[in-house]
Amino acid sequence: MQKLACERQVNLPVLYESVRMDIGFRADIVVENKVIVELKSLEIVIPVHKKQLLTYLKLSGIKLGLLVNFNAELIKDGITRVVNNL
Repeated sequence: MQKLACERQVNLPVLYESVRMDIGFRADIVVENKVIVELKSLEIVIPVHKKQLLTYLKLSGIKLGLLVNFNAELIKDGITRVVNNL
């Protein structure tokens, strides 16, 4: 059985014109440099949470993200798939 490479609290640098901020944003989990998993525990997931994940996807160049809300009655109802330029 093969293990997936997961990194927690990954810094995503922001580059604006010639200014680089190394700790602009921080993704919760990055899996195999292919999926960003953003973790929440909220009553309601609002559009700004999806936009936050989309920003992380754009900054990292990763195409797929999962927004996981642990405050849902069923975990499958708390997972939202977000894609970047597919």
